[in-house]
Amino acid sequence: MTAQDHRPHDLLGVGFGPSNLSLAVALHEMGQPIRAHFLEARAEFAWHPGMLIPGADMQVSFLKDLVSLRNPQSAFSFVSYLHAKGRLSKFINRKTFFPSRVEFTDYLAWVASQMPVCEYDRRVVGIEPVEAAGQIEAVEVISQNAAGEQDCHRARHLVIAPGGRARWPVVFAGLRGDARVIHSNDYRTKALPRLQPGMRIVVLGGGQSAAEIFGDLAGRAEGLRLDLVLRGRAMRPADDSPFVNEVFDPEQTARFHALPKAQRQKSLTTLAATNYAVADGDNIADLYDLLYEQSVQGGDRLTLHSECLPVHAEATAQGLRLVLDGPEGKRELQADMILLATGYDRALDSSVLHGLTRFQTGEPPARDYRLPMVAGFAPAIFVQGYSEATHGLSDTLLSVLALRAEEIARSVVEQVRGGTLLAAE
Repeated sequence: MTAQDHRPHDLLGVGFGPSNLSLAVALHEMGQPIRAHFLEARAEFAWHPGMLIPGADMQVSFLKDLVSLRNPQSAFSFVSYLHAKGRLSKFINRKTFFPSRVEFTDYLAWVASQMPVCEYDRRVVGIEPVEAAGQIEAVEVISQNAAGEQDCHRARHLVIAPGGRARWPVVFAGLRGDARVIHSNDYRTKALPRLQPGMRIVVLGGGQSAAEIFGDLAGRAEGLRLDLVLRGRAMRPADDSPFVNEVFDPEQTARFHALPKAQRQKSLTTLAATNYAVADGDNIADLYDLLYEQSVQGGDRLTLHSECLPVHAEATAQGLRLVLDGPEGKRELQADMILLATGYDRALDSSVLHGLTRFQTGEPPARDYRLPMVAGFAPAIFVQGYSEATHGLSDTLLSVLALRAEEIARSVVEQVRGGTLLAAE
């Protein structure tokens, strides 16, 4: 294992998705001499590449990009990207706030290409404390590339934003290593290359990813036999009406954080339909039309199973066997592939914090997204995307990226100025 640089970084970031990319831009535009560095597991910048389905649009306005809510004049805004690409007038002609997911991903990659602060193909495999004079003064971050080669970086502050982990229902735990059971996160990269004419595929989930995947598969030339399994009675539309949408306004973060814990939880439960297990109305209408047209033609290639829970899954000589429990009792489905559109988990456990969990106080992140640590632990540890319970539903979404990045950047600058942490030039 080698050390890339003997000088400690003022700030080291784990992950270089939209959250830490937005932070890198904020630090850049603040013009402060902060020595920041980021480590990303992917070989190049990518944002949910497995779900870049043709025709899929963003669900948030382009104005909620990496910078605009913080600095509308930024050279790194989506509008600046359109201008640089020569598409500004054409985009205006579309009369929409919602670019395609492919285009927004290209925007993110365009910004990332201008931020030479990230090492790619560096998966963080360990974070260890560095002790001096009886206290923890820094952290050592150990990363590994695809070839198994390790490097070590020392940092005096840390921001962790690796994104969520694909959620696998317990029923499918025994099939975790089966290449025929695939999470929606890997739809394009792992599922599509395996398609064969007439395959039987089960899609599990009632949210946006499930709707997009089912619709995409239904229109493919392979003539696939598809089963869509819903836990609820029907697919529900996301509530994106203007008053409800105000919950995603950045200024709501402070208001939510100030609420008592019980009231915060009640608010999350009440507003869950804005983000969880819901789909865009257009996608729902398209799926209904598919099933309706099938009924007109008398086909049976597409099947919807509502109010059903998977209770057993196994590999058999015939393929995959899935047992569902629903209003009419148990039923079995045979499949060649199962796609789990079951969302993501975000927990500040040992897989995220590695060797630092024992230094946590157990308290939730502070208002500036800093983790409370035990006495004698000097480094500031910030998290992005792990504070929904204390900062609101928008914490895992794009809506607050720009202003959250500004808050964390200012906190980092304060930490650096408050001690002897500014690295020598």
